[in-house]
Amino acid sequence: MKTILIVDDEQSIRESLEGILSDEGYSILKAETGEEGILMTQEKNPDLILLDIWLPGIDGMETLRRIRAQYPEQLLIMMSGHGTIESAVKSTKLGAYDFIEKPLSLDKVLLCIQNALNLGQLYQENKALKAKVAKEYEMIGEGDSILELKEQIAIAAPTSGWVLITGENGTGKELVARAIHSQSRRRSKPFIEVNCAAIPEELIESELFGHEKGAFTGATTRRKGKFDLAHEGTLFLDEIGDMSLKTQAKVLRILQERKFERVGGQETIEVDVRVIAATNKDLHEEIDKGHFREDLFYRLNVLPFHVPPLRERREDVSLLSEHFLGFFCLKESREVKALSQEAQAALKRYSWPGNIRELKNLIERLVIMTQASVIDLQHLPAGMRKDQAQEGGLLLGDLGENFKDARENFEKEYIRQMLERCDGNVTKTAESIGLERSNLHRKIKAYDIDIKKGH
Repeated sequence: MKTILIVDDEQSIRESLEGILSDEGYSILKAETGEEGILMTQEKNPDLILLDIWLPGIDGMETLRRIRAQYPEQLLIMMSGHGTIESAVKSTKLGAYDFIEKPLSLDKVLLCIQNALNLGQLYQENKALKAKVAKEYEMIGEGDSILELKEQIAIAAPTSGWVLITGENGTGKELVARAIHSQSRRRSKPFIEVNCAAIPEELIESELFGHEKGAFTGATTRRKGKFDLAHEGTLFLDEIGDMSLKTQAKVLRILQERKFERVGGQETIEVDVRVIAATNKDLHEEIDKGHFREDLFYRLNVLPFHVPPLRERREDVSLLSEHFLGFFCLKESREVKALSQEAQAALKRYSWPGNIRELKNLIERLVIMTQASVIDLQHLPAGMRKDQAQEGGLLLGDLGENFKDARENFEKEYIRQMLERCDGNVTKTAESIGLERSNLHRKIKAYDIDIKKGH
């Protein structure tokens, strides 16, 4: 049952409203003065307040101001027998939902109350949805690398500097972008995401800048682009390394001039957007190849962030696993499950070439497919169940008779396995094991390792 507080110095008004609203199923509270209304708001937390402007002591406007200062989400409807446009505008600016003139119309009062309560419900649902989304995009980790990253975000987020986030696929670059936005002065404005790699080249300009009616076949109406939609907020350009040079030039112009034209249009549109870009590519290498503009790189790389791969933050694997376990058990309406110590140890040993995304997908699969309440070693994929010393089929006795042979055999098997996990990508493998690319090439040639792609 919704509770309505009536604040009016006229007894007849209070009693008549009480009778009408009680019949409609509302619980009623009453106060004669603004001071009494403020005290009752503090004690009873009503869903809605009907507040008269003319009151003894502090008037309705001051009461409105004080209540909204303490409780910014409180719904209030102002009432007055001497209503003017000026007072209605003033009360709305102070945070009132609506303004009703006396003598009160029963139908108007009930409609106004219902609309206000519906708005309040939508606000609460929106608040709950935002909290749920924030929980889903929460950055999890207590290791040194992730704590340092969080500190850097806290320093950079409140500024207006453009950001470039680098890191392998699945490391959580989007989470970093969202964390920067949520801690910035733009957090109440839109966060618009664009995956540059997922949009066909012929459509990317229309997607980013919008288009006018008739700009191309199929453009039947004017359409706003992502820069338009992100005005005063944040635009996240994911996988910017896959953007064409032509589109890069237009993005650079927007960053420099803060204005653009829609595809097929002549009107210049000014925009205020903070751009956060992300890529899994080595942009220095892309610049050398002529695939990425050097001037755009330096424009974006004002605040550089690097997200470490999961294999470099193994101390966070258990924490992330428990987080995803709780999340998916709740999402799939499953009983709360736990990971055995053996399973946790196996997850920590694994190198996670797919990073956090791979771990998240695995935990989701285990929650759905495992019937037992405890997820054990036997429930994990075969590749994760193998003992570390036997993972590549290389036993201690196979390493060799002396230290030199053992080291070479181990090194050869280690490089072979890491190449397999990185799908035969030598550059990615070199980065993952901390070895110069040229040095790794020499070892591959020396050990005669067959590079198999597509695994």
